[in-house]
Amino acid sequence: MGKIDSKEAKAVETKTIELLKDWKPLLHTITSDNGKEFANHEQLSEKLAIDYFFAKAYHSWERGGNENLNGLVRQYFPKSSNFESITQDQINRVINILNNRPRKRFGFKTPNEVFALKMNENRRVAFKT
Repeated sequence: MGKIDSKEAKAVETKTIELLKDWKPLLHTITSDNGKEFANHEQLSEKLAIDYFFAKAYHSWERGGNENLNGLVRQYFPKSSNFESITQDQINRVINILNNRPRKRFGFKTPNEVFALKMNENRRVAFKT
């Protein structure tokens, strides 16, 4: 998660690329809703070399992981929050809390634990070939 100054497409594109560029080898696709803030999806897709999809209108389940995470984030930043006053340090704190919070869907492992296990598994496979 990262703070942006506006919901304009260029700001969303720039921040998304900044946040995801180091993770390109691990990414396969991006799926967003149809908001105008994603108007620069073609540039984003090209710069990250990733396929970009849109969920159908009113089909939030097509982005289930995102919707679930939004609900978790809202525990810390309710809809009534003034997002102009939220700092990147506050965002980083929530990122840390959520990445270290056990999840039922992961057998009560944290996202960080699942990620580490997956990375170790990929290393083992890479060394066998």
